Amino acid sequence: MAVGEAEPSRTESVDGSRFRDVLGHFASGVTVVTALDADPVGFTCQAFAALSLDPPMVLLAPAKSSTSWPRIARAGAFCVNVLARDQAALARAFSVSGADKFAGVEWRPGAATGAPVLGGTLAWAECRLERIFDAGDHELVTGFVLALEVSDGEPLLFYRGGFGTFSG
Repeated sequence: MAVGEAEPSRTESVDGSRFRDVLGHFASGVTVVTALDADPVGFTCQAFAALSLDPPMVLLAPAKSSTSWPRIARAGAFCVNVLARDQAALARAFSVSGADKFAGVEWRPGAATGAPVLGGTLAWAECRLERIFDAGDHELVTGFVLALEVSDGEPLLFYRGGFGTFSG
């Protein structure tokens, strides 16, 4: 918001289901954000983006209702695992609350933070948590990238409420 502009009224509202339907037409990649908080913890996150090149930073937006996010925040570091086209089942597994999400999942501790780097991912970035901002029913989180890597393959995408793949 520019200096001098009035803040939008919170009484002006857009229907939530219409909002979800319209913004569901924006395809996004799918990530699983992981950390070590005594034991491995993680959640599926599609609200992820590059933020800055200098310094290298990312942002993500976990829901305030997440039971995994507070544990990741407490850890102070996390790994963003960018899922490959064949990892829809992994995305579903990490989106379930209260389950043992790491059961049968291949992972190794990241060299920079120890946060779990999941096997078979398209890319990953280990980050140090920098700042957390209030953002409605989510939090907006920034992280400094400490280490990252990419593999060959195609991304898993989320579009209109379902998973899909890229065809170029």
